[in-house]
Amino acid sequence: MAGKFLVSLTNAKNDPDKATVGFVVANAAVASGQETVVFLNVEGAYLASKGYANDIHEEGFAPLKQLMDQFVEAGGTLWVCSPCFKKRGLDEEKLVEGAVIVGGAKLVEFLSQGAASITY
Repeated sequence: MAGKFLVSLTNAKNDPDKATVGFVVANAAVASGQETVVFLNVEGAYLASKGYANDIHEEGFAPLKQLMDQFVEAGGTLWVCSPCFKKRGLDEEKLVEGAVIVGGAKLVEFLSQGAASITY
């Protein structure tokens, strides 16, 4: 039985190193068979907008957009904090592939099922 793993990502262009490492870890988790969710919240909510991550590329890592695409293609789940998304005036019509806007109840439900969690 696969375990559950959550990466809470609170950063984007404000700290591209943390945003990138968050997706590196998420990709490792999904590749190891974990049911993996990346929760984009606070500044991380910006990553849910098409085109936003295109120019984020930390030295020593693959480009963030590539890491995000790999995560979704590998079966990872991408959740976006609803109030965080709305607060930043982002457009639901411009969500990246695989992103779903969720409320806190969905996150609590996943965590209550025994998911390990890490925050970047």
